[in-house]
Amino acid sequence: MRIAVIADIHGNLDALDAVLADIGRRNVDLAVNLGDTVSGPLQPAETADRLIPLQFPTVSGNHERQLLTLERDKMGESDLFAAAHLKPDHWNWLSSFPKIAKPVEGLYLCHGTPDNDADYLLETVDESGCRPASRIEVMERLAGCPSSLILCGHTHLQRCVQLADGRTVLNPGSVGLQAYDAKWPHPHQIQSGSPHARYALVERAADGWSFEFLQIEYDWESAATRAETNGRPDWAQALRTGTN
Repeated sequence: MRIAVIADIHGNLDALDAVLADIGRRNVDLAVNLGDTVSGPLQPAETADRLIPLQFPTVSGNHERQLLTLERDKMGESDLFAAAHLKPDHWNWLSSFPKIAKPVEGLYLCHGTPDNDADYLLETVDESGCRPASRIEVMERLAGCPSSLILCGHTHLQRCVQLADGRTVLNPGSVGLQAYDAKWPHPHQIQSGSPHARYALVERAADGWSFEFLQIEYDWESAATRAETNGRPDWAQALRTGTN
C-alpha cells in the first residue's frame, strides 16, 4: 500500500494544488492529512472547498482546535483571517476531524503528539532553541502507541525516526508554510530552508515501511504576494525563501 501524507497546508491553495497534482502521478492508494489545514492569510475557504470532496482521512491540528474553541478576541492573526472567510459547511467539516485516526492497520495519525496537538514529537525546544528529539524522548512521547507507523505534523520539518522497537515515526513537512517563529515553550524558529511545498510517500512492504520525502515547486511568489496584500510580511518572507 502506498500512502501520500500531507500536513500543515495553512490555506496555501497554490501549494496544495501542486502537491495534489504530484500525488495524482504516483499511483497512491490513500492520502491522509495531518491537520492545520486552513489557518493563515491566504485562501482558507478555497482550500477547504478543494479538500472536502476528496474525503481524505484528516486529523485536527492545534489551529483547528483554536478556530473551533477560541473567542475571536483570543485568536492569533492567522486564525482570525481564516475565521473571517470560512462558510458554514467549512466549519462543519473542520468540526468533524478527530484528534487521532487509524485509517488502516498499523497506521496512526496525529498532529503534534498523541496526547497534545501543540507539542512537538520529533523535535525538542529548550532555552537554546529547537533541536531534533532523541529516540528516547520520542519513545517517551509515544507511550501506549503501538502502531508500526506513526505520522505527525505540526513542526513543518521533514523528518523520519526509526525506533529501537521497530516503530517508524515520520513528519512529512509542510505543504503550505516553510518557516515560522514560535514563542512556546521557549522562543524558537523553524526553517525548512527553501520555499518548496513538502509532503511524503510511505509504502508498506513485507519487511516494514519505506518512505520518500518530496519537495514540489509551485508559484510561491503568488502566494507571498497574497500574504503581503493581506498584511502578513512575515508569511511573505517564509513563503519566498523558507527562512524567517
